[in-house]
Amino acid sequence: MPNSLQDTTTLHNGVKMPWFGLGVFKVQEGEEVVESVKAAIRNGYKSIDTAAVYKNEEGVGQAIKDSGVPREELFITTKVWNSDQGYENTLQAFETSLEKLGLDYLDLYLIHWPVAGKYKDTWKALEKLYKDGRVKAIGVSNFHVHHLEDLLSIAEIKPMVNQIEYHPHLTQKEVHDFCKKEGIQLEAWSPLKQGVLLDEPVIVEIAEKHQKSPAQIILRWDLQNEVVTIPKSIKETRIIENADIFDFELTSEDMEKISSLNKNERIGPDPDNFNF
Repeated sequence: MPNSLQDTTTLHNGVKMPWFGLGVFKVQEGEEVVESVKAAIRNGYKSIDTAAVYKNEEGVGQAIKDSGVPREELFITTKVWNSDQGYENTLQAFETSLEKLGLDYLDLYLIHWPVAGKYKDTWKALEKLYKDGRVKAIGVSNFHVHHLEDLLSIAEIKPMVNQIEYHPHLTQKEVHDFCKKEGIQLEAWSPLKQGVLLDEPVIVEIAEKHQKSPAQIILRWDLQNEVVTIPKSIKETRIIENADIFDFELTSEDMEKISSLNKNERIGPDPDNFNF
């Protein structure tokens, strides 16, 4: 189990990815995103997750520059948006993202959603970027098992990561089991279900027992399930608190109680039914 914020999981190509990072979904471009990323890096975070559609890549890049931390010590993820999918478009979108971030390579580049009829060509572009050394690892986001199987049927390089909505109300066991079997690292977005889970009585009770916050309990549950997690926050106190999860361990009984809260309930769209 990871025992510090700097601990990493090794992806199937040997690249080391931090177990824990900062997500910047819905964080405003400009001062808000710059300050939140700087706060995270100042407090020991190494992994920052953004996306073209978040429209804050420039701020993330600015914060990286301002942080003074050597580039190779950081792990930066961004994603290709749906309207930019397809082979040539993806290659172009990658250049745009890299330019906005002010970086000369990415650590992880993801297909944001499985756009029907396009994600295979998009994957071919990611494979090219990977072979050209422009990105250290490539993966997908919001892929169900059938999307993964379809992609694997043509992939020369297996995705290293699948980032999905994952929390105690949506444990996605089928996807998790499939990814484990294939050596694809699962990563959680919206791990706290946008705060909905913080009042869940079972979680509150476990939190009191461990003298931790409900958020810390959920994030610890992710890690003990071997799921990389990237909670979002813009408050430095919360950024620090979210990462303060390496000094305790949930029992197997705690883990089962939390997992049994599953009701296959999403806060985001279903990857089989989205129209953007």
